[in-house]
Amino acid sequence: MNKDLSIEFCGVKCENPFFLSSSVVGSNYDMCAKALEMGWAGVVFKTIGFYIPSEVSPRFDVIGKENTPFMGFKNMEQISDHPLEQNLKWLKKLKENYPSKVIVASIMGENEDEWTELARLVTRTGADIIECNFSCPQMTSEAMGADVGQNPELVKKYCQATRRGTNLPILSKMTPNLGDMIIPAIASIEGGADAIAAINTVKSITRVDLDALTPFPIINGKSAVSGYSGKAVKPIALRFINELAQNKRLENVPISGMGGIETWSDAVEFILLGASNIQITTAIMQYGYRIIDDLISGLSLYMEENGFEKLDELVGMALKNIVTADKLDRTYVIYPKFNKDICVGCGRCYISCYDGGHQAIKWNSENREVSLIKKNCVGCHLCINVCPVNAISSGEKIYK
Repeated sequence: MNKDLSIEFCGVKCENPFFLSSSVVGSNYDMCAKALEMGWAGVVFKTIGFYIPSEVSPRFDVIGKENTPFMGFKNMEQISDHPLEQNLKWLKKLKENYPSKVIVASIMGENEDEWTELARLVTRTGADIIECNFSCPQMTSEAMGADVGQNPELVKKYCQATRRGTNLPILSKMTPNLGDMIIPAIASIEGGADAIAAINTVKSITRVDLDALTPFPIINGKSAVSGYSGKAVKPIALRFINELAQNKRLENVPISGMGGIETWSDAVEFILLGASNIQITTAIMQYGYRIIDDLISGLSLYMEENGFEKLDELVGMALKNIVTADKLDRTYVIYPKFNKDICVGCGRCYISCYDGGHQAIKWNSENREVSLIKKNCVGCHLCINVCPVNAISSGEKIYK
C-alpha cells in the first residue's frame, strides 16, 4: 500500500511530488492527459510564447559508457511549435478535465510586454502555477532562453513583468550555464517570483563524427551547441539544489528539482537536499510515463522503512551533512577490505591503483590475487569504485 505522498508546493496541494517537466514529454493535451491518468501529480506544459520556432531534423543525440547506452542526452528543441491559441486551449482543457491535478504553464517572452501578456493569458486558462523559462540553451532568439538566465537584471525585470499579469505563484526556472546560480535566483525572487526550478539543460557538444568532422546531431553538414540532460547531469543538478537550499537569502523559498532523475532514489536525493517538487523529462523519453509507478512505490517504501509519515519531513534533511571542504574530518584513514571469495581476479583494482592511485595493491600473477600494501594506502577508495563485482569494501579505520 502506498504512503500518502501529498505535499504542498507554492501553496498548491500536490497528490505526489512528481511532475512532467516543460519539454516534449508534455507538449499537447493528449500526452499530458495520459500522464495525469497514469498517476503524475502535475504537468509543466511545454513552454509557450508568441514566438513559434522552426525545428531541425534530426534534433537529438545520446552518449553512453560501456553497457549503458543512454547516459546523456542532447536536445536541440526550442519552445512549443504549436500556435499560442492552441496551447492556451489545451491548458484550459487540462484544468477543466483534471481539476485535482496541478497544471503549470511555462512561458517565455522576448520583452516585458510579452511576459506580462503571456502571464495574463495563461492565468485565464485556470493554470495553477506559472513557470518562467529563463534557461533554454538552444533558442535562436538572443532575447530568450539561457542568455536571459545569466543576466540577473533581465531575470528580475521579466519576473516583475510576469507578476504584473498574474496573481498566480511564479516559478523561476534557472540555467546551470553559469558559475553562481544564487545571483539570478535572488533577482527572480526580488522581481516577484515565489519559487525556483533547477536545473535546465547544460550547454554541450556530445560527440563529433570523425568522418564528417561535425558534432552530432548533424543537420545538413552542420551542428550547434545545445542542451544536455539525463543521468550524467544529476551531480551538477544536486550541487545547485544544495546551494539554493543552503542560501540564507533564499530561506523558505520552495525549490522544484530536476536534472537526471530516473528512479525513486534519484528523486529522494533531490528531496533530501531541499526540493519539495520533482520534474522529469529525459527518463520519460527513454522509458515512458509508466515510470511513475516505480517512483511512487519506491518513495512509499522508503518512507515506510524509515518511519516517515509525511513527505515534507524529508525535505532538506541531508543539508546539515554538507559542509565546506575545510570542515571535513581528516584525522583517519579507512583501508579497503578484499573479499577473495567474490574476486574474479580481473586486476582492475591493481591497474587503477598503480596507474591512477598510490601503488598500494600487490598483484600475484600466478594465482591472480591482490593484497593491500598498507604503508602506501591513503584510503582513497579508488579500488572500491572500479571493482566490477563489488569484491572490495570499506575495512579497518585507523586514526593518523
